[in-house]
Amino acid sequence: MIALILGGEKSGKSDFALEHLLAAPEPRLFVATGKALDPAFRAQIQRHRQERPTDIPVAEAGADLAGVLSAAKGRYACVLVDALDFWLFACRQSPDPDGHVRALLACLDSWGESDIFLVSAEIGLGPIAATSETRAFVRALGELNRAVAKRADKAWLVAAGLPLQLK
Repeated sequence: MIALILGGEKSGKSDFALEHLLAAPEPRLFVATGKALDPAFRAQIQRHRQERPTDIPVAEAGADLAGVLSAAKGRYACVLVDALDFWLFACRQSPDPDGHVRALLACLDSWGESDIFLVSAEIGLGPIAATSETRAFVRALGELNRAVAKRADKAWLVAAGLPLQLK
């Protein structure tokens, strides 16, 4: 089963996804995609680490999320990817960001029986910044979310800690 969990910044989407991971049968895998580039984000990542049980292995994906997921396929009953938006930031720093997106979607197309929960920011609910770089990222993330949602068996939007099942 493929599930997409969308939400805004600090909406509770990661907490909701973690609840699903903790309720899933073992073995389980947490895939982190964010890189600590500033002290505030470093502290946020540390808080997330402290909230997760230490017995759940963590894989750090960087831009090669498809490679990490391909290696995990069939080895884990449940995989949680937190989050596609940070992963897309990493991809956009690589020479072939579209290739990484295509590889991820192909991996999801052949996912198999284990459960995978993909967390992503729902973006574009308000005004979009005037810079072309920001607009390009917003549009790319919107397209990625739509492509993943199309493949998903289930999808939720989390707002103010409240999940709304979309699919």
